[in-house]
Amino acid sequence: MTEKTQILLVEDDTNLGFLLVDFLESNGFGVKLCRDGELGLSAFQAEKFDFCVLDVMLPKLDGFELAKAIKKVDEDMPILMLTARAVDEDKIRGFNIGVDDYVTKPFNEVELVCRIKAILCRVNKVTVNSVPLNQAVYSIGEYSFVHKDRALACKVEQRRLTRTETDILLVLCKSKNSIVSRKEIMEQVWGEDDYFVGRSLDVFISKIRKYLMHDPTVNIETIPKLGLVLNAS
Repeated sequence: MTEKTQILLVEDDTNLGFLLVDFLESNGFGVKLCRDGELGLSAFQAEKFDFCVLDVMLPKLDGFELAKAIKKVDEDMPILMLTARAVDEDKIRGFNIGVDDYVTKPFNEVELVCRIKAILCRVNKVTVNSVPLNQAVYSIGEYSFVHKDRALACKVEQRRLTRTETDILLVLCKSKNSIVSRKEIMEQVWGEDDYFVGRSLDVFISKIRKYLMHDPTVNIETIPKLGLVLNAS
């Protein structure tokens, strides 16, 4: 028997919270409901979850701070935010933290379930595309990128990449020294290519550039209106 996907739902609106618990459970999920950010964080630290649905406006600890705290414990935990404000700055802030998606209130419960399932499908993939085992290690100048282990190493340091960083770098490595369109990267990593995902891509590219700074012959070049190129030997 397949185990249920366990969702941490943090929502301070009691009526909405109970409605969502009922609907999510009727769709085969296990759900833990918490009414404020502090209780949500305590539950996350004490129990095992596969997915988090967080309201932005929470008492005691807001959704952004809760998402940050969750990512410190498990940087790969998928997070979907519920917000009553369709404000660009809020969405960009959330994507910079590592949030996977947003749903703006009021919303259709069926849409919420579809978004949750879409995110779970993406994060549960072993690779962005199927990668033969003999191609799972990539040379990037002085760096070695071990895709399976999400490890990027050179002589002076070794780091473990996040899931999203790994997926982006994999797309670039598979087309090393060739242009990859931003649209292609976004669709392979996030499954969509809207404005907010584009802003999130920019943040991750900036991080990856810093990780590759120890080898001056390596760079990720932005080609205006065309895409990105990982230049490396």
